[in-house]
Amino acid sequence: MGKIKKIGVMTSGGDSPGMNAAIRSVVRTCAFYNLESVGIYRGYEGMIEGDFIELNARSVKGIINKGGTFLKSARSKEFRTKEGRQEAYNQLKKENIDALVTIGGDGTFTGALIFNKEFNFPVIGIPGTIDNDIAGTSHTLGYDTALNTVVDVIDKIRDTASSHNRLFFIEVMGRDVGHIALNAGVGAGAEEILIPEENLGLDRLVESLQRSKESGKSSSIVVVAEGDKTGSNVFELKDYINEHMPEYDVRVSVLGHMQRGGSPSCFDRVLASRMGVKSVECLLEGQSNLMVGLINDKISTTPLDKAIKGQSKINKELIRVSDIMST
Repeated sequence: MGKIKKIGVMTSGGDSPGMNAAIRSVVRTCAFYNLESVGIYRGYEGMIEGDFIELNARSVKGIINKGGTFLKSARSKEFRTKEGRQEAYNQLKKENIDALVTIGGDGTFTGALIFNKEFNFPVIGIPGTIDNDIAGTSHTLGYDTALNTVVDVIDKIRDTASSHNRLFFIEVMGRDVGHIALNAGVGAGAEEILIPEENLGLDRLVESLQRSKESGKSSSIVVVAEGDKTGSNVFELKDYINEHMPEYDVRVSVLGHMQRGGSPSCFDRVLASRMGVKSVECLLEGQSNLMVGLINDKISTTPLDKAIKGQSKINKELIRVSDIMST
């Protein structure tokens, strides 16, 4: 690996709060070490097209508090081909870019790994996804912000549930893992939490809600991860409860993409700043194919292939806490 003088930074896959703060950190760390930095618009798609912008410390002012990503994000079918990756490499060399910081999730890191293997191009990953489904870090960028957004919305829905003696099924993001549902459910005092890792079953769900009813609860909140296996979808759950517990007025709220937007929390801004500094310093130390992450409140590194292949584990203790709190 030669001496690094110019670093490219990009965001790819789904956006998440904190991405702008991470871009800012990478750019300002480059400025601190007298390196040039280049923003790559629209992820790998923009890399193939040479859609670059020179960045400096002043280019990234006023973005630490902004959600989304000012560099935009896109998925690239062309980058999945050898020809597309070759064109991306040609564009980077044409711009004299020596290394990459990629901010995204599993797909972003998979692309970075393949790109490094084919062209021996230095890459460091920063995990940006609200699902928190990347191994090698306790928190991905945007996860904390999404949690706070979900809890705030559930608090508001509970006001209506209590006023009308209603049962609300609230679907949150989490196709493969239930981190958002579990933590937000505990934080918002949900009566039940349905996640992909634990299949409660329809009959047990009814039993649980009946116990809640008998204990004097006139309204209930059930938080459902979108990947939960209890029913084929949240609306099927509603229909099943309507049939077996007609005393409940059942409603559904699907929170959707509102969970991915909004101003990042202080935690995510600080985490993004720490990760950005570490990513640039890793490249300067000659390291590559690593993801920076947070482990025991320290910024650590994990090989990209392990971050991709590894699965983040659900907190079993939190499931037990949830069961106790729903009494």
